[in-house]
Amino acid sequence: MNNPLLNISKLSVAFKTTAQHYTQVVHEISFALHAGEKLALVGESGSGKSVTALSVLQLHDRQQVVFPSGKIEFAGQDLLQLKPAQLRRIRGKEIAIIFQEPMTSLNPVYPIGTQLIEPLMLHEGLSKASARYRMLELLERTGIQEPQQRFNSYPHMLSGGQRQRVMIAMALACRPKLLIADEPTTALDVTIQLQIIELLENMQKEFGMAILLITHDLNMVKRFAERICVMQQGYLVESAPVETLFKRPEHPYTQHLLNSQPQRLQTDYDYSTVSSPLLEAEQIRCYFPIKQGFLIKQTIGQIKAVDSVKLHIYPGETVGIVGESGSGKTTLGLCLLRLQSCTGTIQFAGKRLDKLKARQLRPLRRHFQVVFQDPYSSLSPRLTVEQIIGEGLAIHYPELNRDERRERIIKILTEVGLQEEMLWRYPHEFSGGQRQRIAIARVVILEPQLILLDEPTSALDVSVQKQVLELLSHLQRQHHISYLFISHDLKVIRSISHRIIVMRHGQFIEQGKTEELFNYPQHPYTQTLLQASLFTDN
Repeated sequence: MNNPLLNISKLSVAFKTTAQHYTQVVHEISFALHAGEKLALVGESGSGKSVTALSVLQLHDRQQVVFPSGKIEFAGQDLLQLKPAQLRRIRGKEIAIIFQEPMTSLNPVYPIGTQLIEPLMLHEGLSKASARYRMLELLERTGIQEPQQRFNSYPHMLSGGQRQRVMIAMALACRPKLLIADEPTTALDVTIQLQIIELLENMQKEFGMAILLITHDLNMVKRFAERICVMQQGYLVESAPVETLFKRPEHPYTQHLLNSQPQRLQTDYDYSTVSSPLLEAEQIRCYFPIKQGFLIKQTIGQIKAVDSVKLHIYPGETVGIVGESGSGKTTLGLCLLRLQSCTGTIQFAGKRLDKLKARQLRPLRRHFQVVFQDPYSSLSPRLTVEQIIGEGLAIHYPELNRDERRERIIKILTEVGLQEEMLWRYPHEFSGGQRQRIAIARVVILEPQLILLDEPTSALDVSVQKQVLELLSHLQRQHHISYLFISHDLKVIRSISHRIIVMRHGQFIEQGKTEELFNYPQHPYTQTLLQASLFTDN
């Protein structure tokens, strides 16, 4: 076999913690990538995969990072020995990178066209007109509609999928030999994810590039990559062709990752045992006005975020709502809990919520609670765990004294898998999975009848995601709680839901029992979602 295009040999990476001390985060890893090959580097958060990828182009702060050992050889030369000026000639031209979040990678104050032509003018010396012509052609090939109009748009004027396509076009501008894609689809809807993966495949075949894919999505790896390297806590624990690794994983951590995919946690719900729904809503509408004008704003249209939907949830039932970003899932959930103004009738446990004023509604709020997508932003950084979990108790159970409140807090902490000594710690001292357990404990302690779960596992690693889903299923059986579970991840929805509703453009387009909907989808949009979410090797 020919010499590898990229050869990483016994690479170690350490970050500076104090003036004299460094913490090593990557430990003597070695792997090679050949021209035209697709290699995936996988692992959970903190495994060191992104640190390794950024080390290739030395995009770390040089004052904060050292390389205690190893080489990073690209086309025969050690990148770690190059001077900054030599590295700049390689970045973008020979090796390009696509980052996880395009909105933070693109400069918000410049039109995308200005940013797109920069690498061509810098590395190939093209004139502005020539660079513009080539980038318009490349934008069109990456699937951007009306590229001439988009050329002058600012990043915030594009959708997430469009921004990622712009990043791909920018990365491919100089036809690099190696493309590093760092979680390129994490923030995108499933249908857009599939489009981006297919686009990368087509571009890779056309340009003959090697691709180093950084991801924690094993489903994507199986669809896209040829070889896979698994990282855990800075060590490379296993490397093999994709087909071999998925069939015969050798390392316990790889086996653990493969076994962490969501499994069906629910049995069929017996609807014959219930007489009436816990929550019943009809003709729910939530329209947002579109206004235009500089001094006097005039309404020129409406966005129908939720458009005349009807919904019911039974006691102890989990209803999953799926759909892409902008379909109205979260808006509907907030409307049902009277956290967003809307029209229509909402009946909860025999009471008309839509008729109640804010003061009348407040005592009832302990019966319907919310767990948000990002536990870090939903937990106050200034409060301890005891204060966060006990806050609701102080409001809704004022008759409890301090000792009684603490006793309940310790009981619920144990129930969600945390320890009593964590009471006095703050949110930043916990992992993402632990923070989500705290957020769940905060609502379950109030003994609610219904919990709205808005993408509660999307920010978590696969193994932590599985733990949280199992915890939610356990709590539901123990406390007979109803869940309204919102997600765009169909594997998660299938794991936890008794019944599923598919939303698009503010309307319900299909609903049914979970396995029936997955096995026999009726609507073309549902079929497209399922195909995109569960894609495997063709």
